Amino acid sequence: MSRPEKIRLGEILVQQGLLTVALLETALAEQKRSGRKLGRVFIESGYVTEMQISEALAHQMKIPFIDLKRFDVKPDIVRKLPEAQARRFRAIVLEDRGSSYLVGMTDPTDLFAYDEVVRLLMRDIDLAVVSEGPVLAIIDSTYRRTEQISTLAQELEQDLGDTTANFATIEVSQNAEEAPVVKLLQTIFDDAVQVKASDIHIEPQEGKLKIRFRIDGVLHLQTEADMRIATALVLRLKLTSGLDISEKRLPQDGRFAIKVRQLPVDVRISTMPTQYGESVVMRLLIQNATSFSLEKLGMPPEMLKRFRQLIHRPNGMVLVTGPTGSGKTTTLYAALSEINSPGNKIITVEDPVEYRLPGINQVQVNEKIDLDFARVLRAAMRQDPDIILVGEMRDQETAQIGLRAAMTGHLVLSTLHTNDAISTPVRLIDMGAPRFMVAMSLLAVVAQRLVRLVCASCVEPYVPLPAERAWLKLELGDTVNNHAYVHGRGCSQCNGSGYVGRIAVYEMLEMNTELTDAANQHDTSLFIKVARVHIAGNTIRKNAVDLAVARRTTVAEIMRISNQFED
Repeated sequence: MSRPEKIRLGEILVQQGLLTVALLETALAEQKRSGRKLGRVFIESGYVTEMQISEALAHQMKIPFIDLKRFDVKPDIVRKLPEAQARRFRAIVLEDRGSSYLVGMTDPTDLFAYDEVVRLLMRDIDLAVVSEGPVLAIIDSTYRRTEQISTLAQELEQDLGDTTANFATIEVSQNAEEAPVVKLLQTIFDDAVQVKASDIHIEPQEGKLKIRFRIDGVLHLQTEADMRIATALVLRLKLTSGLDISEKRLPQDGRFAIKVRQLPVDVRISTMPTQYGESVVMRLLIQNATSFSLEKLGMPPEMLKRFRQLIHRPNGMVLVTGPTGSGKTTTLYAALSEINSPGNKIITVEDPVEYRLPGINQVQVNEKIDLDFARVLRAAMRQDPDIILVGEMRDQETAQIGLRAAMTGHLVLSTLHTNDAISTPVRLIDMGAPRFMVAMSLLAVVAQRLVRLVCASCVEPYVPLPAERAWLKLELGDTVNNHAYVHGRGCSQCNGSGYVGRIAVYEMLEMNTELTDAANQHDTSLFIKVARVHIAGNTIRKNAVDLAVARRTTVAEIMRISNQFED
């Protein structure tokens, strides 16, 4: 393809009726004031969408527009262009055509970028227009830090040699930022944030060190390194989080804050002694990445309406249950954001405080100084609160104080580790909470799980295996064959997993007179029987199956998250 001619984006959009002359002049003035690219000013001002700009450029230049969400991008081809230039020019190589490359660019009118790409690829290029958002997503997933992490791990091995002495002096020296261990950890954090990992696992094994990331709820191996670097990594992390570097026999917990890819990240760290050394798990909490909203939770409309009504009640207890990592905190914080107002005094008691919420009094539990849940909760009751959030109902004392608060004019929100909504009131009674208190105070229980969503870029039809079909039949009956199912083939957009993102599936047991009477009886089986009738047809498993039928997730995924429930 010949070198493109320089054209003016604003004029193209005006010619094609997407922009008025007045809006163009306003945008040009804003561009001059801020120094931002004109296209970015158009999009951020809401004048046009990214897709409209891309299609307008393609039409004007008579070149194709490629929707990258539906294009099978091959990472080996993309990497023909170095990462720095791919990011700078917002350009990716899409096809090797033998004598030329097909290159997608967000701004094909950039002549300097065109010349640089031709020079780097040393071949003619055929241009296509692509949108910026998908381009950056593909660049993030393609140019992973895996090779860099392996190289830095090897450098650290060589730096340590055969000794493990004097790590502490290396870490706290003036040149700590240049130390191989610091560069390695920074690169690990960069990669983890880039792929939206929630946790980093550093695990010493026999003869090697494993580093794994939890992405969308599933662990993925990042790299394996020599065991000799394990002590240096753990020591550096302990120093950063203020833990005792001399104590290697007992578990320790801490936290620290870092900046990764210009984002503030809170890191919760847990160390545990294992057979081959100390294992470290770090939970990553990106502070400005989450805006909490009930609408974004994915609750069915009728359930959301009922949940909203419950959290606006003046008193009573609402519990959210599920295993670790099922999104309970997100649900509770979304509820707090909904009811947070100048007229409400809200106190949270958490271990730890995961996200900072403006206008809310958040207290972190500290067992080391006997500042436990029960003690903070008793103090909170003397602070004249309207709403109290208790991070977790951990023991009998906490449960009783929380239930009593719910009976005496406070709305109490909390979590509990149970498998489903029905077993939760029974669990509270098993913990030692009086039956009458549970029956009188509990408004509702929401149970939830997180389900991975199938990747939109590589989704394709799928025929369930006989075992999967038999499992589906438990919920769908004879209609199981009336539905189409999908799975993700695996592509560059989803790092080969077939999934991108997660959504919660819920069930809610709302207490009524019949359930309250049953909870007051000594025979817990009566309560369970009544609750099953009450919740029938609205279980977590049923809602997960609905997602598969709607072709938003796979049969394998709903079977994975449902394996804790009875058939």
